Amino acid sequence: MSPASAATRTGTPWLRRFHPRQDSEVELFCFPHAGGSASAYFQLSQQVAPRVQVSAVQYPGRQDRRNEPRIDSVDEFADRMCAELLAQPARPFAMFGHSMGAVIAYETAQRLAAAGRVPVWFFASSRRAPSRLRHTDVHRRDDAGIVAELRSLADGEVGWLADEELLASFLPAIRSDYRAIETHPYRPGPPLRCPVTAFMGDRDPYTTPDEAQSWRDHCTGPFDLHVFPGGHFYLDKHTAQVAAHVGRVLGTAAGVAPRGEA
Repeated sequence: MSPASAATRTGTPWLRRFHPRQDSEVELFCFPHAGGSASAYFQLSQQVAPRVQVSAVQYPGRQDRRNEPRIDSVDEFADRMCAELLAQPARPFAMFGHSMGAVIAYETAQRLAAAGRVPVWFFASSRRAPSRLRHTDVHRRDDAGIVAELRSLADGEVGWLADEELLASFLPAIRSDYRAIETHPYRPGPPLRCPVTAFMGDRDPYTTPDEAQSWRDHCTGPFDLHVFPGGHFYLDKHTAQVAAHVGRVLGTAAGVAPRGEA
């Protein structure tokens, strides 16, 4: 059974649970990278269960939502996700975003905080801090240009990029996601009232350690950075180490109110 088919629906098309447990101490909302889907978090979900309940975000325009209109705006992603998460039962929660997902998670967290919901922890993976902007225009390239960019991120592992038919089915969502992240402006806002942990690979062309360290400027709680061997998708090979850290800190933080909260 594939991770996608193993997912449990949650009453909303936006969230998938692969290892559902009602007695988990904390819920971890996981936001995928550009072109990614909820199934990218199957292994992480498996390794943090049962203490942590992973609810992976399923963006429209892919997998079982492939016939729905795609979204090409980070703000629209965040507005929609904020509404979805506010509709979930109030319980301790954390947020994890990889690459583009880290920016969507950050913008969603800002909106949730304004509504009185603050995560106990925020995890940013393979993404520089929101204030560390770079100008890129991958979404303006032709299909061959986008594929070349994806190959540069694959760190030598071609995998599904070698399947032309499969790749062609993914390209519209990938282009739309790149448009969303590359056109998103940074607007200074209040820092997150929770600890932030950043993860990255030491050969990531999209994020330097200095750029990842700048997440420290976006939180009032403790900050730490973990650098693993690998590129932009270091997480594929280091899920166990990341899961161990996530499970450890969330097990401690789940019963602790974020700084500034009574």
